[in-house]
Amino acid sequence: MSHGYFFELILLLATSVFIVWFFKHIKLPPILAYLVTGIIAGPHALALITSPDEVSLVAELGIVFLLFSLGLEFSVPKLIAMRHLVFGVGSAQVIITLLLVMGTSFIAGVDGTTSFVIGCIFALSSTAVVVKSLNESGITQTKRGQIAISILLFQDIAVVPFLIAMPLLASNGGENVVVALLMALGKGAIVVAILLSVGKWILPKVFNQVAQVRTDELFVLTAILVTVMAGTLTSFFGLSMALGAFLAGMMLSESQYKHQLEADIRPFRDILMGLFFISVGMQLDVVVMLKHWEWILAGLATLLIVKTLVIKQLAVISGETRKDGWSAGLMMFQLGEFGFVLVALAQQLNIFSADLSSTLIGIGVLSMAVTPSIIANNTKIVNKLDKLRGKQDDSHSEVANADFETQLKDHVVICGFGRVGQTVSRFLKTEAVPYVALDVDPVRVSEAQAAGENVQYGHARDKAILEAAGAVNARLIVITFGDMAKAHVVIKNVKELNSKARIMVRTKTDENLKEILEDGADQVVPEALEGSLMLVSQVLFESGVPMSRVLKRIRKERENRYGHLHGFYPGDVTEVTASRRDLLEYIHAIAIPSDAFAVKRSLSELNLTLRRVEVVGLRRGGAELASPDENTVIEALDTIIIKGKPRRVERAERYLMTG
Repeated sequence: MSHGYFFELILLLATSVFIVWFFKHIKLPPILAYLVTGIIAGPHALALITSPDEVSLVAELGIVFLLFSLGLEFSVPKLIAMRHLVFGVGSAQVIITLLLVMGTSFIAGVDGTTSFVIGCIFALSSTAVVVKSLNESGITQTKRGQIAISILLFQDIAVVPFLIAMPLLASNGGENVVVALLMALGKGAIVVAILLSVGKWILPKVFNQVAQVRTDELFVLTAILVTVMAGTLTSFFGLSMALGAFLAGMMLSESQYKHQLEADIRPFRDILMGLFFISVGMQLDVVVMLKHWEWILAGLATLLIVKTLVIKQLAVISGETRKDGWSAGLMMFQLGEFGFVLVALAQQLNIFSADLSSTLIGIGVLSMAVTPSIIANNTKIVNKLDKLRGKQDDSHSEVANADFETQLKDHVVICGFGRVGQTVSRFLKTEAVPYVALDVDPVRVSEAQAAGENVQYGHARDKAILEAAGAVNARLIVITFGDMAKAHVVIKNVKELNSKARIMVRTKTDENLKEILEDGADQVVPEALEGSLMLVSQVLFESGVPMSRVLKRIRKERENRYGHLHGFYPGDVTEVTASRRDLLEYIHAIAIPSDAFAVKRSLSELNLTLRRVEVVGLRRGGAELASPDENTVIEALDTIIIKGKPRRVERAERYLMTG
């Protein structure tokens, strides 16, 4: 890589970071930020990048991973449950919008192929913008939210035949569209048959073997390999690589690895999709956009009116209320991210001119820019539209119909399904407390699922996995695995998803107790210390101490966060690794000779707390002073018992001896 190209890449990244940060501040979608970055960095503005084609080449992988993620969301049971809205309203919206826009373009003098592609672009809405805005507004589970999601689902499916048809339409010059589509669908059927066969008989075994290795890098690399190989296969048949990626995702959508795959692919997808949208923005000629501003505004108005009215009317015909129809229509009037994919592909295939591409991108950018504010003020706009009809429809539904899957709420999420996690689940089950468990051992997950346990495969440290487990609505998160580095990440992600959920962490020792509590855990249960407390309680009871006093002492120790149990006397065979040695607190006895610096000085004068160690005892003449106060004066031949981390204990001992 030349220094010049490397410098251009740094400029592009710096511009992206600043603009995404700025757009996040003003609550506009990141997609829009990437498009603006492309406009600024492109050859028609500051020309920060001299070779946009090289960026586009890499950015095409973003489309592949986006379609792979889409395939993972393609669930047959989900489609069946929402078939009325998905295949009824969704299919009608795509077809009617496509035909209306195509007919209008054709009447205006545009050729058939170009008119068809423009219709395809206008028929699609932004899944990313709409779903994000629905979640932020808290209306995902309302009826209007369900209508929007159902239509988006069919639009996402419709993208695939659009991508199949466009290369064939370009080669046929727009003639005999039906034949071209049938040919494309025929090829697609062959590829689907091949890939589904591979997905059913081979891929599950491959991922099962990979998961058993328990190497994150291998799992991610395998997912990328499957995606690219599927895309290569479809490309070999003369179809889109994106189609292959979609099929690869669909093959794995029903597997136990679905959520983990989605979480692992997301960083690559998001970065490459950002690069893709930057490359799309580079195609926008601001001069052309200003030159055709009236066409852009006219297109924006057409988009708003046509899509809103079509969706509203279809929703009413299907039995939904007018207000729900208006709401869904207003939410989805914008052009979508797949529309930009089609624009880029159309220009690459010479279906669109540069001017037309810039005009359509301009319409898309403006429509996406205003969508968040429209969704935020959706209710007010809908009420005004409804009043224009002279009738009030008070049946506006704010609660969605019950979903086909049980949506766990106020439940427990168990992170790790080893012996501890399984023990927790058994007691929860006996008390009828709902729970879902997460684990990364494929054999264990398969066995547990076969036995009817609610266990899913996935890394609990991934936010997407926690969301899939319902952490947003959980009452308690229990972390049972021993990897504290991952536990820190889980706690952070849970706090971001659901600040009200209580977090309980099981650890093997007390070495990370303070850090975990500082991270936000509500309770930490060190296995070694709890085992010690159980043993102590039995020893005290067998020694004649009343059980009420035993329980009181144990409870007090827990409330004191195991204060008396943190330090211990190390030995040659202490079960502590070298890497953990400096993290634990040791108890150390220091014999004070007559010539030591500490002799004839009080504990307050020595001020050992300044050296971050604690005096826990003092022996003098064979007798022990359990709690020496600060006025206690050290004498020759005393033994001071201190507690602290090893290096601090060593420094404190040196100080007591030499000052």
